[in-house]
Amino acid sequence: MSTDSSANSPIQTESTTTGKRLRNFLIAIVAIILGVTLLLGVRSQTTTTSLAELDSKSTPLEVAMTNGKPSLVEFYANWCTVCQKMAPDIAQLKQDYSDQINFVMLNVDNTKWLPEMVKYQVDGIPHFVYLDNGGVTIAEAIGDQPRQIMTSNLDALANNSDLPYAQVSGQVSEFSTRVAPVSSQSDPRSHGSQVVN
Repeated sequence: MSTDSSANSPIQTESTTTGKRLRNFLIAIVAIILGVTLLLGVRSQTTTTSLAELDSKSTPLEVAMTNGKPSLVEFYANWCTVCQKMAPDIAQLKQDYSDQINFVMLNVDNTKWLPEMVKYQVDGIPHFVYLDNGGVTIAEAIGDQPRQIMTSNLDALANNSDLPYAQVSGQVSEFSTRVAPVSSQSDPRSHGSQVVN
């Protein structure tokens, strides 16, 4: 009588099946843990600061002009992609400097700020105006500003020194200040497609 050595006994088959199930279970648990960790990591890195949130937490212009602190005034709009891109940096700078510097946000879509838009000749946003502690303009910057440049300027502003990057321009979102009422049939985002006499 010959014995087939390739045949598995029922005990070996059950042991092998149990081992495979345990291995597959451990792989599934590790995959779930890695997936949750990755999801939480991505979520924490993509948390964004909204412009409306920055505006609601900003110093009112009237307070900034009278409280004896220097100010950074930002003209922005919610539709401005450059403004949106810079929002996390502005939020961090505000957190770092808010005890020394006023952060003022002025939405160009709010006609309340028309006199300020004309005064500072806002034609592209974001438009930053650096004011000394008496409310006098000492520098302006227009467009996308790297955080390092903003930090250098804010350090100088807080220390009442000359700003190292006083007249800097970067990528802007075009904007035209309206000086007369515009018909309600125009697109509010046309930005100057109408001629005002």
